[in-house]
Amino acid sequence: MTTENGLARIGKTVVIRGEVKGSEDLIVDGHVEGTIGLAESRLTIGPTAHVTADLTAKDVLVLGQVQGNIVASGRVELRAGSVVQGDVRALRLAVEDNAIFRGKVDLTQGAKSHDGAGA
Repeated sequence: MTTENGLARIGKTVVIRGEVKGSEDLIVDGHVEGTIGLAESRLTIGPTAHVTADLTAKDVLVLGQVQGNIVASGRVELRAGSVVQGDVRALRLAVEDNAIFRGKVDLTQGAKSHDGAGA
């Protein structure tokens, strides 16, 4: 199990307007407006977070509120109590009971693994 420089966190009282980019896992507990791009990393939107941004990451876990589109090369998880308004494009999507989601889902990235070769 390898971790790259640990974990970065945006605290509950932090407000960021603009572009957040990085190459390490990030937990957002505060307020972000703009874009978040973590192409090779995991993004966690904490239960106290209010995010108005387009999100791009390897994996995205949503516990709080997101208004914007989510693009993940891996998995998107919407946990109970989360609120997402925007489109989701990912390889896999998991939505727990009591999660609120308004938008479109595109899971076609997964279609390339079903090319008829192998079992």
